[in-house]
Amino acid sequence: MSQQTGSLISCTFVCLLLAFFAGQSLPVEGANILGVFTSHSPSHLIIHMSAMKALAEAGHNVTVVCTSVPKVTHKSIKQIVIPLTEEEEKQLNAGMTGMAKEKPSIINTFKNLLGSLSMYIDKQVDVLEDKRFTDLYKNKDNKFDAVVFGFFFNYYQVGLGSLFNCPLILSWTSAPMSIVDESVGNPELIALVPSMNVAVKPGQAMNFKQRLANYFGTTLFRFIGFYLETKNVVFYDRLWGKIPDMISYDEAKKNVSLALCNSHAISEGPVRPNVPAVIEIGGIQIKEKPDPLPQDMQEFLDNAKNGAILLSLGSNLKSENVKPESVEKIFETLSKLKQRVIWKWDDLKHTPGKSANILYKSWLPQDDILAHPNIKLFITHAGKGGVAESLYHAKPMLALPVFADQPNNADKLVQSGYGIRVDLLTLEADEFKASIKELLQNPIYTKNVQAFSKLYRDRPMSARESVVYWVNYVLRHHGAAHMQSPLVHMNFIAASNLDVYAFLAFVLFIASLISFVVLRFCYRKCCGGKGKPQKSSQKSKVKKH
Repeated sequence: MSQQTGSLISCTFVCLLLAFFAGQSLPVEGANILGVFTSHSPSHLIIHMSAMKALAEAGHNVTVVCTSVPKVTHKSIKQIVIPLTEEEEKQLNAGMTGMAKEKPSIINTFKNLLGSLSMYIDKQVDVLEDKRFTDLYKNKDNKFDAVVFGFFFNYYQVGLGSLFNCPLILSWTSAPMSIVDESVGNPELIALVPSMNVAVKPGQAMNFKQRLANYFGTTLFRFIGFYLETKNVVFYDRLWGKIPDMISYDEAKKNVSLALCNSHAISEGPVRPNVPAVIEIGGIQIKEKPDPLPQDMQEFLDNAKNGAILLSLGSNLKSENVKPESVEKIFETLSKLKQRVIWKWDDLKHTPGKSANILYKSWLPQDDILAHPNIKLFITHAGKGGVAESLYHAKPMLALPVFADQPNNADKLVQSGYGIRVDLLTLEADEFKASIKELLQNPIYTKNVQAFSKLYRDRPMSARESVVYWVNYVLRHHGAAHMQSPLVHMNFIAASNLDVYAFLAFVLFIASLISFVVLRFCYRKCCGGKGKPQKSSQKSKVKKH
């Protein structure tokens, strides 16, 4: 072999080796990703769309199906909006009004989800039967490399992975809960992880009373889960039961590659073990650099010499849902403050009242407003997204929770020293005023949220980077089945080791039985044999007499 030939072979080998390693390390770009977000909750959509925006910015081709026009989007995201009818909007609004008139509790939340707000669950099926969605999979030219679906009591949507023959990723707007845990085989730890009805300060263990409440709360949620599973089976069959290549619902449940959860356990708590498929993206909607505010808001806040307050009760609860008496008391208090107030109010033609220090807006860039240095207090319904934004920007909170996870979020921020809770249903002007005064004048609240903000921001990767990396990871490894927890493929008996305990109990029973028989036999041999002849001889003596 000539020297020139040898050099050529060596060069070729080196090039192939470099190409191999380059191919292993190159990020995935230009994948076709479908987002399916059927929950009719604007706050949920903000979280889901923030993750999809990160993927679009990373160079992926993103298509999104949702029920309302998203506030967060990207120029390259294709939107397919399948809205509710006007009548359905009225029904949902009526359900919200009913919830706002009830004392917030886990029982009332579940009662409403299964009653007046059951349409939140059922309507999602209609979205997937709409021609605008069905065309996506009936058109064979459409090819998706991954599907991200927003979870909200719609677990039958795990069939989307099989429907589009690609990896499936679950997006959830809070910390991992039981159904999310089950989807990726995350261990459920009732003694360690508080449920929606128990609030525990980060870093603290639950006491006996809290663990007892946590047990009953988790049990209640399981009963709700059993009920929803019966609906999931029906919905799954209704949507895709006649499609020949679709796998069964039981098999589809085992095909979730990732669970993107809007949480950050290191700072928020509870510290708990998570399987690799649980990816925490808490604060995904928060911008690293806030966008410029609209001119009127910017000037209003810039000129707030005594500071400013933001009041927003979220996107699900409309202004008209709140009791007029409560609205009147809130206005009476806020209008007398020296601080300026930006108040989210839906009907700008009929506001609670006019005051020079109050600016009403039907929609607010909440994250950008909270980033303004003159904001000193956030009056909030204690939704997960708003609480995260307020803590990130180190703003104390006055919580007015209404339903779902809001009471728990409010209790947790009170225990952590980040704010005060007042019940919206029983709100009194004096209590409301005193709470605002305490939060504005006592520096301990600001000090506490500033300490939290440092923890919340300190991460090896930002929430956006985490979304992009792990979705790319799933794409590179065709679903990443290798990191799936074995718990996904185990039934309740095996996962709880009940069969092992039953076997050990059986072995112990047999061993005890054998021991008893052996000991009885030995006793008879050693002790029982001498007594019987004496007894018989005594009887014979009696007979002789």
